[in-house]
Amino acid sequence: MKTVNAYGYLRVSGLGQVDGDGFTRQLAAIKRYAAANGLNVTKVFREEGVSGKTELDGRVALKAMLEALASNGAKTVIIERLDRLARDLMVQENIIADLRKRGFELISVAEPDLCSNDPSRVLMRQIFGSIAQYDRAMTVAKLRGARERMRITKGRCEGRKPYGEHPEHQAEREVIKRIRELRQNGLPLLTIAKVLNDEGRRSRSGKTWHPTQVSRVITRAAAVSA
Repeated sequence: MKTVNAYGYLRVSGLGQVDGDGFTRQLAAIKRYAAANGLNVTKVFREEGVSGKTELDGRVALKAMLEALASNGAKTVIIERLDRLARDLMVQENIIADLRKRGFELISVAEPDLCSNDPSRVLMRQIFGSIAQYDRAMTVAKLRGARERMRITKGRCEGRKPYGEHPEHQAEREVIKRIRELRQNGLPLLTIAKVLNDEGRRSRSGKTWHPTQVSRVITRAAAVSA
């Protein structure tokens, strides 16, 4: 049996998942399928931290793969399952249509023949896409609800703490105190920023102060004390 060259396409939606097992799992599934079906995976394209809702223009790895396919490379693409190609049904269909228009074959390990033109397969592909889209929407809704409940019971529950509110950032509280002193003396924001920089005080990122940063600190401090 003649071996056919193919490309593998992997995607994880969050940057925090890049070092997880998502890529490892997807690649293992693709290689197993390739070995069992006479396919030789010559190159793998990894989409790191890209949402499944992102259209073609936002897919750096996908665009690179399309260029490679068009450059007399492999004509077959293997993915673990269709929601790795895209979670959003419309994006999924657009990408599939684009691949077909260019004469490339797309193989999904979990749904091996769902990309045919047979009406029943088109329907099944849409069902699978709708399920993935629904699951994503439900997960987002559940996480949003959990964050809201935590915010109500415990206050702020996500992201970096505002400047001066971290229990270990005593230096930040000293800067806020200094900003208040300078402001009470009638100094404008630009002058306050210059004074802080001249005194060797740095922002949380270690960079120099700017008037807009000073303004945010003043506004936040006023809201907390109100």
